[in-house]
Amino acid sequence: MTTKFQEQPAVPATPATAARQLSPAGGFISGGLAACFAVTVTNPLEVVKTRLQLQGELASKSQVKRVYTGVFQALGVIAKNEGIRGLQRGLLTAYSYQIALNGCRLGFYEPIRQTLNEIFYSDRQANTVAVNVFSGAASGIMGGLLGSPFFLVKTRMQSYSPVFAVGTQHDYKGNIDAFRKIVKQSGFRGLMKGADAAILRTGAGSSVQLPIYNASKRFIERHDLISEGPRKHLVASAASGVGVCCVMHVFDTILTRSYNQTGNQLYKNPLDCFIKIVRTEGFFALYKGFFAHLLRIGPHTVLTLTALEQTNLLVLRVERSLESKAK
Repeated sequence: MTTKFQEQPAVPATPATAARQLSPAGGFISGGLAACFAVTVTNPLEVVKTRLQLQGELASKSQVKRVYTGVFQALGVIAKNEGIRGLQRGLLTAYSYQIALNGCRLGFYEPIRQTLNEIFYSDRQANTVAVNVFSGAASGIMGGLLGSPFFLVKTRMQSYSPVFAVGTQHDYKGNIDAFRKIVKQSGFRGLMKGADAAILRTGAGSSVQLPIYNASKRFIERHDLISEGPRKHLVASAASGVGVCCVMHVFDTILTRSYNQTGNQLYKNPLDCFIKIVRTEGFFALYKGFFAHLLRIGPHTVLTLTALEQTNLLVLRVERSLESKAK
């Protein structure tokens, strides 16, 4: 006979419930795994975006000789002159960055959101725009700070070309060599160079990524547009990717310029960078590399959030297995 004191079996997890049942550590691991899968595919577009953002740095249009004229032309030029190694520059550092950034951004979003909902509404599953946006921004800023040293190295490695140099060039032999040289030149403080710009970038992007994704899923469910499954996650992810790109790109350009400079030779801070770009290159220079960013962030967001549904289930199964063995 079953009584109310007997232990009930765990409710089977679904993609919609797994994220809410994961521990913070499990959410961090799941978010990092999903993002690493995505960045393997999209890293070449990140290389192109970085070089387009640096091309013609602080020079008027009449002074610039454009090596890269568009996304696909740039992919072709890099592939022809530098091969697959050129297209995948900074990939290992990108893995480290994605684990740090998306481990926090995707893993801590739900715990923060649920805690705030419980504090303000006494309902952990309440759904309010303000809490959702704040939770996204807070988890993104945490990830941005943790991942800033890796993004710094990644940007410098991706900007380097032995054939067509754009921006300041940093010839690092690998990740360890990069960190060693930065510490030798600027101390450990140098590893956090550009962290202020990283906070602006990740805070802006993260404040809208998961809220748009969740809002898109709810809209689809409310109007019964697509049945539960990968197609629904794909459409919601695509909408989220476009929103993130539109909100984040100006900050992304400022971040790339800040990271790639040596010392503070060109820009003192994000505001100084913004002013100098607009004065010298014009306002729309802030949107250099936008289409490469959009082409990258769309698939990246789709792949990350679609994979996240599956990695959440995988990590949750592992956590439940470990819990049962511990009993």
